[in-house]
Amino acid sequence: MYAAKRVTKLLTGEYFHSLDSKGRVFVPAKLREALGNTFMLARSVDGCLSLYHLDEWTKLTDKLAALPDTQTRPIRRFLFTFASEATPDSQGRINIPVGLREYACLEREVAILGVGDHAEIWAADRWEEMKCGEDAANVEKMMRELGL
Repeated sequence: MYAAKRVTKLLTGEYFHSLDSKGRVFVPAKLREALGNTFMLARSVDGCLSLYHLDEWTKLTDKLAALPDTQTRPIRRFLFTFASEATPDSQGRINIPVGLREYACLEREVAILGVGDHAEIWAADRWEEMKCGEDAANVEKMMRELGL
């Protein structure tokens, strides 16, 4: 049986940084190490942005390619229209294109999260609202339903 290749480093943690006037943000070294020298930046259905190691991005795109185009067309448009390769500069910053900044409402302060197989970039105020709204009992119920 085929075993899926796993990212060797789990992305974890919560970090806060500022977006500069050129649309760049510092990606913490711990996350850059796990994401690789170049990674993909794309929209997420939660209103944030996702950062994918190229291997994880390939797994996602391979899954989409294996499904009928008629079923995945809206997903492809959502993911690929604004997706962008990101390569950190010498100071560890990546440029976030305007379309992605607008989608995630990124203006100044951002939260960067490691969430297992990828990272997320949130407008800091939106992340604080989301984080405060998390209901541990609901998460526990979901985990039980999924057998976790």
